[in-house]
Amino acid sequence: MHSLLSSFLVSIIVSMVLVRVPTQVHSLTLKSDIEVLQALMQAIDPVSITRGFQGILCTFPTDKTANRIMAIDLDPAGYDGFLTPLIGNLTELTSLSINKNNFRGPIPETIANLQKLNRLSLSQNLFTGRIPQGIINLKHLEILDLSQNHLSSKIPANITTLRSLVQLSLSNNALSGKIPDLSGLWQLNTLDLSGNNLDGIVPNLPINLRKLSLSHNVLSGHISPVSVLQRLTVLDLSDNRLSGPIRQEVLTLPLVTRINISNNQFTEMQAIPYPRDDLQLRVLDAHANRLHGHLPISLVNIANLSSIDLSHNFFSGRIPLEYGAKLSSSWRSLFLEDNFLTGNPPAQFIDRTVAVRGSLAHNCLRCPPNIRFCRGGQRPSSECVGQQDHST
Repeated sequence: MHSLLSSFLVSIIVSMVLVRVPTQVHSLTLKSDIEVLQALMQAIDPVSITRGFQGILCTFPTDKTANRIMAIDLDPAGYDGFLTPLIGNLTELTSLSINKNNFRGPIPETIANLQKLNRLSLSQNLFTGRIPQGIINLKHLEILDLSQNHLSSKIPANITTLRSLVQLSLSNNALSGKIPDLSGLWQLNTLDLSGNNLDGIVPNLPINLRKLSLSHNVLSGHISPVSVLQRLTVLDLSDNRLSGPIRQEVLTLPLVTRINISNNQFTEMQAIPYPRDDLQLRVLDAHANRLHGHLPISLVNIANLSSIDLSHNFFSGRIPLEYGAKLSSSWRSLFLEDNFLTGNPPAQFIDRTVAVRGSLAHNCLRCPPNIRFCRGGQRPSSECVGQQDHST
């Protein structure tokens, strides 16, 4: 079976080359490259192969030298097997992408031989073991995506030598240890390390980052390094152990549209002292922290803000009248449940003409029984009194 499939694959490659090569050129694909493809086929369970591989490209020299395989971009057909170490013999390869399949076992160390590689994308497979140390030799690498596997090593500290990286995604693995200082990756615009077991503090980060996700780790400490990322558009630090204040400099990053800092241990949200029409922030999720004191009135100074979640914190006191005014204008989502808020909600919370999603449930408010924001009930009166006495 494997012999037949290998012969079939060779015929596909040779046919592809002959179709696209000019008629005066009679070169064929280099024999050693074809041997790599044969080894790749032999390492895959034939039951998982329903048709010939798609997405194998070759170089087409104008002289009589042999064609070389320059890109492998396999279709997500559920191929089940191993990535052969012979892959390192494809020295003209510039792109290796086998996403959304079932390749397992370790990533071959011979990947380090692919000196011309600018894209390495192995996401959504079943790879185990460590990130190959030799990956730091791939100086032309622009995209490195090893996400959604079962890798369990540390992030190589010298990954910062890959100065051409534009996108780095190692999310949804079992990586551990500290995040190295990545500030030297000055071309990096997307960094996703979410869904791992990374600990320690948030390190210095590349200044040109646009998208940053470090969610679902065990990071601790403050978030000061984020405040200098002036080009950031999306920030997700949720589900960690970060603490201290939510800094004004983070909330006022000029291009950021979405901030998720929920499920941490932040205790304070710094005030934004004056109205900011220039900010792009639309979504702020800070639920499930340890934020206390009165609700931050200065959020109304962020002109484009439309979705706010401050639920499951320790806020107390009345809901600011300014929040009511925003409900009747630009705010479309407001979640304040599971705090210790008191008094009557502003009138706009009761206005049925205001189209807003949200909740005030599980507070100490005096709500009319028909107000939809208060669905879910209020805290028991003894708990409210105890918390109010404590907060004062």
